[in-house]
Amino acid sequence: MVFVTKFRHKVFSDRHLTRMEAIMRDVCADFEAELVEFNGENNHVHLLVNFPPKVAVARLVNSLKGVSSRRLRQEFPDLVRHYYQANKLWSGSYFAGSVGGAPLSAVKQYIEQQNRPG
Repeated sequence: MVFVTKFRHKVFSDRHLTRMEAIMRDVCADFEAELVEFNGENNHVHLLVNFPPKVAVARLVNSLKGVSSRRLRQEFPDLVRHYYQANKLWSGSYFAGSVGGAPLSAVKQYIEQQNRPG
């Protein structure tokens, strides 16, 4: 999965991404899913999630984006300026793709190689 910030603004630092990973792990656990890999850059994040077929991807995405936006806003007041009038951190769109045929190691390596802000 890939989530981008609203207007693709450069929002995140390493401390934001570190906390976001923990938040998203908790959300995945609530869905009986596993966050296998997480990384991001200053304007988007990549997630490799293993989830059961009973979970609708749209519900999982909605929770991941909603909970992370709300908690980051509460914990990092410096991010509030990036929420704009709509009070949204994330773009309304997202990318979700299946990697059933690709080697999992290749996907994990791609996510690990993101240029995470220092």
